[in-house]
This record gives sequence, C-alpha cells and structure tokens, in this order.
Amino acid sequence: MDPVVIPILVAAIVVVFLVAATVRIVPQARRYNIERFGRYRRTLQPGLNFVLPVADRVNTKLDVREQVYSSDPKPVITEDNLVVNIDTVLYYQITDPRAAAYEVADYLQAIDQLTVTTLRNVIGSMDLEGTLTSREEINARLRAVLDDATGKWGIRVNRVEIKAIDPPNTIKEAMEKQMRAERDKRAAILHAEGERQAKILTAEGTKQKDILEAQGTQQAMILRADGESKAVELVFQSVHRNNADAKVLAYKYLETLPHLAQSDNNTFWVIPGELTEAVRTVTSAFGDRSAMGAPPAAAAAERGDAADDGTDGTSDEAATPQIEGDSTLALDAAAAANEAAKQAEVAVSDAKAEAEAAGETQMPGRGRTSGG
Repeated sequence: MDPVVIPILVAAIVVVFLVAATVRIVPQARRYNIERFGRYRRTLQPGLNFVLPVADRVNTKLDVREQVYSSDPKPVITEDNLVVNIDTVLYYQITDPRAAAYEVADYLQAIDQLTVTTLRNVIGSMDLEGTLTSREEINARLRAVLDDATGKWGIRVNRVEIKAIDPPNTIKEAMEKQMRAERDKRAAILHAEGERQAKILTAEGTKQKDILEAQGTQQAMILRADGESKAVELVFQSVHRNNADAKVLAYKYLETLPHLAQSDNNTFWVIPGELTEAVRTVTSAFGDRSAMGAPPAAAAAERGDAADDGTDGTSDEAATPQIEGDSTLALDAAAAANEAAKQAEVAVSDAKAEAEAAGETQMPGRGRTSGG
C-alpha cells in the first residue's frame, strides 16, 4: 500500500469523527444539557446544534412535555386514628431543564416524598368522613404545596388527583351497613310521606264531597221552602180573595187530619183539642142551611116546643137544629152534616189506629195516642 494513502485515510476518519462529535440534532420537545469540561455550558434547543468535540458533552436529556406520575398507595392516619391507603396521580411539566438536572438529584422521588408528607399533614387534621368527602380540598392543598416546593426545581405541577382512598375492611363493612340503613330510612320516610299525602288527599276529597252535598241539601231545602212559601201565599191569597168563612176552613181542617198519621216514622200522634170544635162548626154550617130552608112557622113551632120543654137555648141539643120531614132541602143538609160528622169520626179513628200500629212496630211501649 502506498505510504501516502494511509495518512490520508487516517485524516479522513478523524475529520468524520470530529464532524460527528460536533453536530447534535435535538428532537422536538426535548432538551439537552451540555457540559464543557464538567461544567454546565448551555441547553440545546430542538433542531440542529453544534458543539465542541471532545470539550462538550451531553449530560442529561430531558422531556419537557407534560407527564404523569402515579405513586404507590401510602398509609395515612386520619384524625380519628384510622389507617387509610391513599395513592395519588401527579401531572407535572419541566419548565427549566438546567434546574431539573442540577437543583435536585431525583425530582420524581422528591415529588413523591413531598406528596406523602403533605398528605399526612392534610389528612391528619380530618376524620374519615371528611377525608372521603373533601377530595377537592385535599387536591387544592396538595397542589399549592407541591407547586411552591417544585418551582425552584424547574418543575411546574399542573394537577394533583387522589386516585383512591382505601379504608380498612372492617370500616368498609360498617360503612356499607350504614349506607344500607340510610337507604332503608329514606325508603321508610318516602313511604310514610306517600301515605300521608294519600290520606290528606282522601280527606280533602271527603271534605269537598260533604261540602257539596251540604250545599246541595241547603239549596234543595231553600227551594222547597220557597215553593211551600209560595204555595201557602197562593192559598192565603185565594182564601182572602174568595172570602172563605170559618166554616170552610174548619172543613178543610178536618180533611187534613187523616194525613197526619200517614208517615211511617210517626210513633206519637196527638189529636188536637180543636177537633170537636171543627166538627161542631161544620155541623152548624149544614144546620144553618137547613134553618134557612125551613118555613118561619116551623121555626116558631120549634122555639115554642123548646120553651115548653124548659130547656136552655144554648145547650147542645138546642144548637143542633131540628129538620122537618117535609122539607127536602133540610133533609139534604141534615144528611150532609151527619155524613160529614161520620167521615170525620172515621178519619180520626183511622188516624189513631195507624199511629198506634206504627208506634208498636217501630218503638214498642213508647208510642202513645192522645185525643183532644
């Protein structure tokens, strides 16, 4: 081999090595810390970079993207002396590659230990119930402490989340029983509330029904009373318009008496004392007609016979006029009077019988019939 070729080859190899050692290509989202003779020189940015061969070397390669770090469960004691295992998830990002490489030896271990101590300080002031229901508060306090401590390390903590809180098994069983009892309690309360609402609605419906029925009864009674009032008024006007005397009224009175005992609920029926007076009035009415039809001579003869017998003109026998056999009008009036008296007596007897029968059927021993 030619002696000149060997030095040329050696020189070419050295040049290639120097060029390779001089050029540094940094990927995107990466940062390279360069040391020159063991001292930090600069941080290479993404892209093509040149360094001094042999004098400069890459000390650390860091990823500046946001990263996730999940810690293992750590035992923590609550205020009520219960041991719970808590594991957290940490979201962080390197903002200063030089500080992350030279201010702390292992920033992940440092962050993990700082998280554990902060958790013990925060949860040590809470009971188990507060720990389980205050995750947002715990996360905020963790983030504040970690962000303040890791700022000088060139790391920004974006978010801290508690992934799980595991109490002891006995506490889990007790919590399940408590939750079951609470659900049973809510179910019983809802059931009782439903029954209460149902009873209230039923009572309201019954109340409205009673009110409507009472209003209907009231309107019916008012209308009935109004009708009876108008009927009585019409009868009263008719009586006064026709100038009815006491004899006609007495006769209508006798016609009304049989209707008093027609009700099934009558157990006590009183016969008014005016009954005999009404009968006497009707009889005297027909007696007056017979007297009007008799000749004056007969009337004088009758008065003379009455005077000879020595009887009083105001007695019952004198009150009933005598009817002559040859007067057809007198006979008709007497027959009509006798028939009216008989009908009145029959009506009174029937009314008494019906009242006594109704009293014995419905209320034995309590019904009484009294006559005037």
